[in-house]
Amino acid sequence: MIDEIKQTEATAELLYSETQVEKAIDGMAEKINLKLAETNLVFLCVMNGGIVTAGKLLTRLNFPLTIDAINASRYRNTTTGNDIKWLHKPETELKNRTVLIVDDILDEGLTLAAIHQFCEQQGAASIYSAVLVNKNLAKPKPIQADFVGLQVVNRYLFGYGMDYKGYLRNAPGIFACKDL
Repeated sequence: MIDEIKQTEATAELLYSETQVEKAIDGMAEKINLKLAETNLVFLCVMNGGIVTAGKLLTRLNFPLTIDAINASRYRNTTTGNDIKWLHKPETELKNRTVLIVDDILDEGLTLAAIHQFCEQQGAASIYSAVLVNKNLAKPKPIQADFVGLQVVNRYLFGYGMDYKGYLRNAPGIFACKDL
């Protein structure tokens, strides 16, 4: 498996450098600070992919907030999506709170839509979403993100939280796999 991972990493195309990604996160944080600073925010990190984006955003937000996590997975260390599996739900009471769902990528939108619906069912007063990357698809998505860092073409990506078969989330940039 490690040889496959190394080969994938070696042949991948760099779409956005670390500097470009950090600048995009700065822009997202600026917009979130303007829009949500006066709310009683629950900052909800979507595990595992959203951990890098969430961590980078947190230090750029300049207002009090509560942090929690949710884990709803479609890929589970594969390169194709399946049914959503709920692995962890937040401990924080969402009722009457403003929720910001933070994830790495908005691909087909099924996971984000399911998490948004979960937050509605929990009685959230308002729900926003922030994704580092929005994948441009030729079909409509069931949900759009409120805060987006970067736009990408429809290719399989890794880096900054996005993985290739459970690896490469820590890659210092956003890369597209060559043959997927």
